[in-house]
Amino acid sequence: MANKKILLVEDDPNFGTVLKDYLQLNDYDVIHAKDGLEGLISFKNEDFDICILDIMMPKKDGFTLAKDIRSVNADIPIIFLTAKSMKEDVLKGYQVGADDYLNKPFDSEVLLYKIKAIIQRKGLDTSIEDNQFEFEIGSFHLNSKLRQLSFDGESPRKLSPKENKLLKLLALYKNDLLPRELALTKIWRDDNYFTSRSMDVYIAKLRKYLKPDEKVEIINIHGEGFRLVVEE
Repeated sequence: MANKKILLVEDDPNFGTVLKDYLQLNDYDVIHAKDGLEGLISFKNEDFDICILDIMMPKKDGFTLAKDIRSVNADIPIIFLTAKSMKEDVLKGYQVGADDYLNKPFDSEVLLYKIKAIIQRKGLDTSIEDNQFEFEIGSFHLNSKLRQLSFDGESPRKLSPKENKLLKLLALYKNDLLPRELALTKIWRDDNYFTSRSMDVYIAKLRKYLKPDEKVEIINIHGEGFRLVVEE
């Protein structure tokens, strides 16, 4: 099994080098970026399993970098490192999507434990999503591997890749809220006005496909996202 890959963004060259060496000794592949801008370039050029970001950095601070990273990959785990222990910083870190937080100086073994726990948790979430590809949606059956939606035993309709991904996400969140941002970043890899309008077009298409079953409905939760409601 290949080593998990870490993006470490730390502007203190001595601390960054020591931390990189320590993580590599513990069987992680590590790319060390010296500032936020270099970190974003590295992130866009390679695939990582987790990001460890210092907060106070030149060119781009850790919070801004985390937002940029989340716009590319909504799910990648992020751990913040900070010399500050201010409550406002901690809250801001979690608001931009931090999975965990460590105040400097910290115990390196604690960092290892946190990395392992977060990667295991994320891996479990992903495997559930990846492994399930057949869904019952009222009288409809979705096979997301074949991109086929069939109604009540009739000949299946072939879905486009984006229709398929969007309906699968809605099915995974059946009767629960699918956040708009999550769908946009997972399917369109971006969250802006134009991709948002594009998703609304696909939602309209899916509503049309699901219309034959009166017990199935995609509800728009204003400003939040969508719910695929299936009356049992």
